Amino acid sequence: MSALERGEAAGAAGAEAGPRAAVIGAGFGGLALAIRLQSAGIRTTLIEKRDKPGGRAYVYEDAGFVFDAGPTVITDPTALEALFELSGRRLSDYVELLPVSPFYQLRWEDGFRFDYDNDLEALNRQIAAKSPADVEGYRRFLAYSQEVFREGYEKLGSVPFLDFWSMVRVAPQLMRLQSQRSVYSMVSRFIRDPQLREAFSFHSLLVGGNPFTTSAIYSLIHALERKWGVWFARGGTGALVRALVQLFEELGGELRLSAPVAEISVEGGRARRVTTADGWSGTFDAVASNADVVHTYGTLLGASDAGRKRAESLKRKRFSMSLFVVYFGLKREHPELKHHMVLFGPRYRELLKDIFEGPELAEDFSLYLHAPSVTDPSLAPPGCSAYYVLSPVPHLGTSAVDWAAEGPRYRDRILDYLEARTIPGLREDLVTCRHFTPLDFRDELNAHQGSAFSVEPILTQSAWFRPHNRDAEIPNLYLVGAGTHPGAGIPGVVGSAKATAGLMLEDLAFLSQGRTR
Repeated sequence: MSALERGEAAGAAGAEAGPRAAVIGAGFGGLALAIRLQSAGIRTTLIEKRDKPGGRAYVYEDAGFVFDAGPTVITDPTALEALFELSGRRLSDYVELLPVSPFYQLRWEDGFRFDYDNDLEALNRQIAAKSPADVEGYRRFLAYSQEVFREGYEKLGSVPFLDFWSMVRVAPQLMRLQSQRSVYSMVSRFIRDPQLREAFSFHSLLVGGNPFTTSAIYSLIHALERKWGVWFARGGTGALVRALVQLFEELGGELRLSAPVAEISVEGGRARRVTTADGWSGTFDAVASNADVVHTYGTLLGASDAGRKRAESLKRKRFSMSLFVVYFGLKREHPELKHHMVLFGPRYRELLKDIFEGPELAEDFSLYLHAPSVTDPSLAPPGCSAYYVLSPVPHLGTSAVDWAAEGPRYRDRILDYLEARTIPGLREDLVTCRHFTPLDFRDELNAHQGSAFSVEPILTQSAWFRPHNRDAEIPNLYLVGAGTHPGAGIPGVVGSAKATAGLMLEDLAFLSQGRTR
């Protein structure tokens, strides 16, 4: 039995005498890590800057509407169920997950629509109607995606890569799966039709990756969705966050809200003290950060040489695009819409180049429209409907857009486009509206350059090449979340929590024996 299994089997009993851990940031990654630690009997304090937990999964409430701010596509519910099973509980006793069908409806400006779902026969019928030769191509692509899923997600998704040899050991499998190729390149090997190529390659955008540069390993997202489906929490993603917080606090964990961390103090080469902006501080045996990786090293550890050097190194990496998000509520229902919709603009490759490289804000856009009240009417007042729509945009390091001035104009362009093509009468029915820009990602979430997904998931920034789950110089400092292995998305950050928890529990077991790693 591993140290992780021994620790988790011990439960939360007898916490007063054991080691203490701090987890900075109550996003999905931080919550999942804090639950794993507290379930293993580690006295854990979860510290959150904002007035509510959730991180990017924040919740806005206005005029009777409930708006999930960030992640809304829930896949691999087993990873979430595992957090409750650690202490003999069940996720279903805390929150209800509702299946979403179709997974996504994809729409193009020429009128073509594609319902991407888990019904293989229906999927094949749609493919055959568009491009008969691609039915067999899709079968081969799905088989490839499933193989990548087994190697990249099931085997490696929650395994930390701490040294170069850990990368060398898996290199043969990665090369065999042609991980050096891009997602779009691999899809194009199997699929001929241009619009179907877009339909089966856009998924990497869900984790901050350009399909034309992101490693083909991320094709596994397709198989992941096919295996477990796409889900939504009744009451919104915020209800899932509240369920995780309830579990953490039932286990005896401490949650501190409205407490932005000001500093992680390093003494004797180890992270010792966490201090918040209001003057509170605590001493810990281990510190994990779910905050942005550049912010963690450059600001929270900025007083240490190791922190400053690491921050400068990280700034040279490529970071994912940012997002412009509009949240709006309407006084009318639109049952003809689907829960998740992708509205492709007139360009694909060229638009993605503009988004990831800048420097200008493109005149056209592709949009993701989230219509959760189609699945859960409780998120809007009776007879009304709630939405958010996001447009991928360049991050602040690749574009000099003045978002304070451009934000309202860009919002209006998006709403006008939706009214003309998707939601007739939108302006007349508008009850409430707000928007979130790359500046807000930077200022509210401390995201470097306003990046929405942290380090871009290209091959040379994946696995060992990504910021490690445990720091190489400060041995009791750990990372969790989108900026570390395996990457962004709810399954990714929950997987990172499992990898990081394993390291922390093994190290804290050594500490309890009077030894350090």
